[in-house]
Amino acid sequence: MQGLQRRLAEFAASREWQPYHTPKNLAAALSVEAAELLEIFQWLTPEEADRVMEDPGTAHRVADEVADVLAYLLQFCTVLGVDPLVALAAKIDRNELRFPVGRPPGRSARAARQPDRHSTE
Repeated sequence: MQGLQRRLAEFAASREWQPYHTPKNLAAALSVEAAELLEIFQWLTPEEADRVMEDPGTAHRVADEVADVLAYLLQFCTVLGVDPLVALAAKIDRNELRFPVGRPPGRSARAARQPDRHSTE
């Protein structure tokens, strides 16, 4: 992961792109790339979406968009000093507490304790 982040930073530096790689710009670019990934699946049925990687042309587009999303996410993390693997592990830990095994899907432990179903978490 760190090697990829270093490669991305070197790539941007050699092209003098650092002034444009602000947290806001990188977050916007990440959102655009995620939307481009979503666009591939936009009008597919669930069954068609399950088979999307069977078509080489579509599979290539999916892989390219995944790469773009990951590249911008890693650059975003580099700029802000976030270790993405540490952040993910911490989020999984919180979710394991928030959504214990055996609880109905979509119900956090906190929501299950709240009598008012219309309140926000």
